[in-house]
Amino acid sequence: MPGYYDMDDILMEDEPISVVFQVGAHGCGLLDPGSETNDIEKGTKMDLPYWLAHQLHLRQAVSISVPASFSQKTKKEIQADAACVDLKGRCPYFYELGCKIAPLVGDKTIGTFLLYAFTDRYKEILSKSHSGPAVPRISSRLTKEESQLFEAARSSMAAFKKWRTGGSRLEKASILGRKRKRTIPLGPSSP
Repeated sequence: MPGYYDMDDILMEDEPISVVFQVGAHGCGLLDPGSETNDIEKGTKMDLPYWLAHQLHLRQAVSISVPASFSQKTKKEIQADAACVDLKGRCPYFYELGCKIAPLVGDKTIGTFLLYAFTDRYKEILSKSHSGPAVPRISSRLTKEESQLFEAARSSMAAFKKWRTGGSRLEKASILGRKRKRTIPLGPSSP
């Protein structure tokens, strides 16, 4: 769950999103580097960070376009061979941004596309993470979420191998090593 101080969440919300202004915005020309005036006209297309695009969308000032990382071309590439697609180059926070952008653009296929991409790439991530000590080439194509999964799988495999090749798995508790003598009362006990 993202938090206010979560650096990955802050960086994800800075991803550029393509928007079209539905209303004119006076005094906001500095958002458009190519603008010669201080105003943004209705119908102007530009890229804004997700956090700003989301807030403007809630106020019905902009409409959000589907980002290029979720285009039909990307979908076809992932359906062909998901493990070979460089999602990190397209969007380092591919899954998180996809979950946040899907309800805003109204594209119901993004959710199923994210699920398909993750499940298909998950198998490859786990198999490569168990392959050996050297970091394979796949790590350069992984998103932030996938990189965390990859590292968790590598560390758990290293811990398993250490446990498996280690010495004695069961140790005798120190308390069991001591022998205590039982004392039997010789006479009747006094109340």
